[in-house]
Amino acid sequence: MSNAPIESEPENELDGGGVRLGKVQLAIMRVLWRRGEAAVTDVHEELEALAPTTVATMLAKLEHKGVVSHRVEGRRFIYRPLVNEEQVRRSMVGELTSQLFHGDVAALVNHLLSEHSIEAGELAELRSLIAARESGRVAGDPASRDTNTRRAVHAAGTPARREEEI
Repeated sequence: MSNAPIESEPENELDGGGVRLGKVQLAIMRVLWRRGEAAVTDVHEELEALAPTTVATMLAKLEHKGVVSHRVEGRRFIYRPLVNEEQVRRSMVGELTSQLFHGDVAALVNHLLSEHSIEAGELAELRSLIAARESGRVAGDPASRDTNTRRAVHAAGTPARREEEI
């Protein structure tokens, strides 16, 4: 791995209010988050449904948005994320809540509960999160949640479903 300097690090969209990523861009970002950094060919290997030119174009757009940067290693551009998954999730869910539910978080949660099947154990874990929030504990801390709770909270975007969407 080269110690070449990062070529460009434009201000990312999170500084201006939020990041909006499409389905393909989000899939590419997930590869970068998992790997830490990757070249176009590395991303293409994981997302074979996408043409290498599409991956290259999307990475350039992501760099223009300020969510990735690159360094040059030989003749290859090595991309790395400038934002983490939680930042993107927070931004996109916030925008979704604002646009579709007029900022009403309760309406968003009600929609998720009524439109998605949730197992009894997951409901119990959600109740626990609500109780923790009411008592002032940090219920939103991912480290304080177990796998089932994360699955319940993110039921609409499980990894298996995400990969099928590409």
